Amino acid sequence: MDRPALVTDFARDFGDALPDGGALLGLDLGTKTVGIATCDAGWRYASPGKTLPRGKFTKDCGKLREIVNERSIAGIVIGLPRNMDGSEGPRAQASRAYAKNLAAALELPVLLWDERWSTASAEAALIGQDMSRAKRATRIDSHAAAVILQGAIDSLAGSAF
Repeated sequence: MDRPALVTDFARDFGDALPDGGALLGLDLGTKTVGIATCDAGWRYASPGKTLPRGKFTKDCGKLREIVNERSIAGIVIGLPRNMDGSEGPRAQASRAYAKNLAAALELPVLLWDERWSTASAEAALIGQDMSRAKRATRIDSHAAAVILQGAIDSLAGSAF
């Protein structure tokens, strides 16, 4: 019997589950959109990508599967929206359920990464680029996904796995 795809909060376990080579996909799950970021196979830099409108899981999964195949994705990092005290509320539980379903559907390991401050960090970077509020609104989710993914790849780079 096949093992279910790994879903973990620990970068070391995620790193151990990854094959050699392959890029990573970062996701910032919102109620209306999914921000997407990718990094190269060397796991050096996360780059913001598309922002997809959120729909039914099967539709979202189909779009993500296309990206996984196009970019040779080896694993997925999903932002985990913890409360400021570190506890988890309904949004975190929904993200965990989404991660479990996505890992099973795409047969890829998933790392849940603390996303506290990711949107604020992305917003500050976009403001620093002198981007209008309207333009920032269309790009914030993919930039937040890049912040989440960069945090994870920085942690992976520091792990000896």
